[in-house]
Amino acid sequence: MDFSALDLKILDSSLVTMITAWGMRILSALAILIGGWTAGKYMSRSIYRLKKLDSTLRSFLGGFVKYGIFAISFIAVLGQFGVQTASLLAVLGAAGLAIGLALQGTLSNVAAGVMLLILRPFNVGDYIEIGSIKGVVRELGLFGTELSTLDNVYIFAPNSKVWNAEIFNFNRNTHRRLDLTFAISYHDDINAVFKIIKDTLDKEERLIETKEKEPQIFVSALADSGINITARIWSKTSENLSVRWDLTKAIKEAFDAGEITIPFATPHEMATKKAK
Repeated sequence: MDFSALDLKILDSSLVTMITAWGMRILSALAILIGGWTAGKYMSRSIYRLKKLDSTLRSFLGGFVKYGIFAISFIAVLGQFGVQTASLLAVLGAAGLAIGLALQGTLSNVAAGVMLLILRPFNVGDYIEIGSIKGVVRELGLFGTELSTLDNVYIFAPNSKVWNAEIFNFNRNTHRRLDLTFAISYHDDINAVFKIIKDTLDKEERLIETKEKEPQIFVSALADSGINITARIWSKTSENLSVRWDLTKAIKEAFDAGEITIPFATPHEMATKKAK
């Protein structure tokens, strides 16, 4: 087929117009994607910086807003290429059941994250135990909870696993009880041991001494090789470990000064027990 000069000119003009239009659409789509990505990151960081919100809510809302902006940007990009967003949303709604079944694990993590945010069994910074996992909560995200163990090992736990497990929060209550148990020999003076422990506890200023939380010293067991004496005390949760460590050392030193014997099994005794 022969084309006249006018036909070629019209064809060239149409191609230029089409290429220009698609080029503008592509540039607009890229601008929307970059803008959405930048805005999502910026809004997420801004929410993290809001001191009026507690750290747990900041981490969850930051992730929610970021992914929400990403989703809106993606829908806007589709609109640039002539995709009817209303029709698209209708199709997505119709396919919601199939998507929900395919992503039930992911969606359950989001739902569990919302429940954890509402009920607040823990906050960022709390030391918790979930099943076999123990660690300090670093972030409650949209899909999972991030923790660090005491030796700084990173743990990522899916929110659904956290929600479906028993959660032990070691920081929720202001005060914690400590039971320090010491073994003494049967020939030691038990009243002298009580006095040594009491004098040591009286020197510790971090103990809480109220009517309900008064320090107690009592015989907790008559063991095979010795008598177990327990000191039951209370301290602030934030000082729990330091009080335990310091008092254990102080009472051991007081026992040494008072010539109190701490019984231990000889190798022969240990072998006899294993044989039994």
